Amino acid sequence: MKKTLMLCAALFSLQSASYAQHKNIYNKNWIDFNKNGKKEVFEDPSQEIEKRVADLISQMTMEEKTCQMATLYGYGRVLKEEMPTAEWKTKVWKDGIANIDEALNSLAYNKKAQTAYSYPFSKHAEAINTLQRWFIEETRMGIPVDFTNEGIHGLCHDRATPLPAPVNIGSTWNKSMVRQAGNIVGREAKALGYTNVYAPILDPARDQRWGRVVECYGENPFHIAELGKQMVLGIQENGVAATLKHFAVYSVPKGGRDGDARTDPHVAWRELHQIHLYPFRRVVQEAAPMGVMSSYNDYDGVPVTGSRYFLTELLREKYGFKGYIVSDSEAVEYLYSKHHVADDYKGAIRQVVEAGLDVRTNFTMPEQYIMPLRELIKEGKIAMKTIDERVAHVLRVKFRLGLFDHPYVQNTKASDQVVHTAKNEAFSAQLSRESLVLLKNEQNLLPLDAKKLKNVLITGPLAAEVNYTTSRYGPSNNPVTSVVDGIRKYLGAAAQVNYVKGCDMIDPNWPESEIIPSPLSDAEQRGIDEAVAQAKQADVIIAVVGEDEKRVGESLTRTGLNLPGRQLQLLMALHATGKPVVMVMVNGQPLTINWENRYIPAILEAWFPGPQSGTIIAETLFGDYNPGGKLPITFPKSVGQLEYNFPFKPASQAGQPSSGNNGYGKTSVNGALYPFGYGLSYTSFEYSNLQVKQTTQQAGSDIEVSVEVKNTGGRKGDDVVQLYLKDLVSSVTTYDSDLRGFERLSLLPGEQKTVKFMLKPDDLSILDKDMNWRVEPGKFRVMIGQSSEDIKLKQEFEIMP
Repeated sequence: MKKTLMLCAALFSLQSASYAQHKNIYNKNWIDFNKNGKKEVFEDPSQEIEKRVADLISQMTMEEKTCQMATLYGYGRVLKEEMPTAEWKTKVWKDGIANIDEALNSLAYNKKAQTAYSYPFSKHAEAINTLQRWFIEETRMGIPVDFTNEGIHGLCHDRATPLPAPVNIGSTWNKSMVRQAGNIVGREAKALGYTNVYAPILDPARDQRWGRVVECYGENPFHIAELGKQMVLGIQENGVAATLKHFAVYSVPKGGRDGDARTDPHVAWRELHQIHLYPFRRVVQEAAPMGVMSSYNDYDGVPVTGSRYFLTELLREKYGFKGYIVSDSEAVEYLYSKHHVADDYKGAIRQVVEAGLDVRTNFTMPEQYIMPLRELIKEGKIAMKTIDERVAHVLRVKFRLGLFDHPYVQNTKASDQVVHTAKNEAFSAQLSRESLVLLKNEQNLLPLDAKKLKNVLITGPLAAEVNYTTSRYGPSNNPVTSVVDGIRKYLGAAAQVNYVKGCDMIDPNWPESEIIPSPLSDAEQRGIDEAVAQAKQADVIIAVVGEDEKRVGESLTRTGLNLPGRQLQLLMALHATGKPVVMVMVNGQPLTINWENRYIPAILEAWFPGPQSGTIIAETLFGDYNPGGKLPITFPKSVGQLEYNFPFKPASQAGQPSSGNNGYGKTSVNGALYPFGYGLSYTSFEYSNLQVKQTTQQAGSDIEVSVEVKNTGGRKGDDVVQLYLKDLVSSVTTYDSDLRGFERLSLLPGEQKTVKFMLKPDDLSILDKDMNWRVEPGKFRVMIGQSSEDIKLKQEFEIMP
């Protein structure tokens, strides 16, 4: 008994001493992270970051270094406890950790990760501070944690400000609004305790079947680079890191297949650099993101996450990337389990570390990576110099983020007034409005005149659906207004609004029914008949069709692009009534709506708007808002045309000869259903006075282009002025034309504005025969238009030898 009391007293004494020591590490203007009572170089905010990094690494053990090379997933993913426990002293992260992902918060539909700490926002900030405090106070070196989270359409956090899907953001073509969107994401991340946001996705969506088209800005590398740059700048101006996804060549798996495929992109060497790497190069060089995520796939047989060429030679040495590289989840394991370029997992670890990977991420305990890594070091198979380089990349970001100077959320209570404010909510609604694209408006059916309507039918499987508003990697638990509720609220008592679903999202045999048709069941026929009966009594029919959150997204690649299930049959039956039909599309990828485009008089593309979807769609259908979005991706007529994108090489989208020695005939459907950059308006615009001015005719000079745009209609409206460039003669085949500038502007009826563009040498550069970027002498054609096909004005200029 006496021994027990003595042991308890000793433990209490140690705990008290430890508490006092921890309490005393916080000094004026510096923190004693290593708890030795003196200010080290790495603890001194006045020292240069490089000196602080070198000093810290010199004091770290091999165990501490390897812990800075792995991710710990948060509660509900990997962590079993919400808050630190005594057992943590026995875990591998007793020596620290690089980052914690999804801490006390997770994806919208991950029930296992639900926690009492995600909301109110101040409670989450306090909880993150508690986690951070454990690592600072309870580990030997006290290295702060980088708290990471997704954020491609609003921060992936409980009740954060919701933004529309990235394909919506791409459809706005509004650079200033994308900068504001990034600012909101970064500001809310900072207030909640996150220090690193996995956004934006810079993958060019070059195959419309690919499930993650909804998560991309579009198909064109220049368009993606311009918007991605603004998103990064917006996030990082709040002192939060932005991590680009997914480096690289991830978005064109063979046949568009996602899920278990995630490999085998068939991309030529020059196309790799001009299309798939271009957005990453531009954004790294012009916005200096602090993070890049390496992708699952291989390129030409070499897994990207194990490629020194991609991770070191390109990203760091050529592009000048200064942040740290984190793997997509399980990308390291795939070298062994999928790509089979390593005998075992240990061999895969050696490859990725030597290639340039800094931090491994997977939904498993971090020791599964850290322990084999330590063995490789002890066996002399990975040099400590290499480890020091990888750790330095991670620590440098932590210093840049200020984690060694201000590691905690400073004012946790203020978080409740920072996250999801009324102002942010209004911005989110406007961003969704600006993403709407008017695809067809025969005889100006839209906007509808509410005063002339007595009976309105709303039908379709997406009229009352809301799951698309909370799609993957965005905020959750926000109130949602469905389309039917939004229209009912808008019209109030002015008209009778009836709702009939008409058909389900899919039929029981889908997706097999796309290749083997089956007759409608009695229940399906009754659903369509009920909609038709109501349609006969209506003045107008609003059919809300497309895809929901379960039909498009990660691992949800499609084999066909028609409307799923019985939706086309529903539309055909509604059209046969002779009543005007307005088709509202809610979808995450371009659909081959050929019959619909021919016979339905009005089509509004809404993509995946945010939770205010019903309100903004109602405002647009009834004319309170004039749609001005443009398509960021080509709509093909058939999957048989794929790949079909902009830009493309000369004659690659040509028709067929009508006569000649080499055959003729008519065997294919050609042309786009809707081209890149396409979008209509309730008003009209006129372009004039195209001016092209050169300071000199030398290759290094800037080219100033200006054009006047006038609203010639009767409504206020937005237009996106698009500048395309064509290199008329070059040493290698170049694209028929490519986007090199765009500006969205709003004009009152009769108002005119001058839009100016500045073409830089990089805009004129091509990869020559020797794979060097350069501006070749010769003639160039500037084309100004409202889409890639609707060119209004042209003018040429010349670069002299």
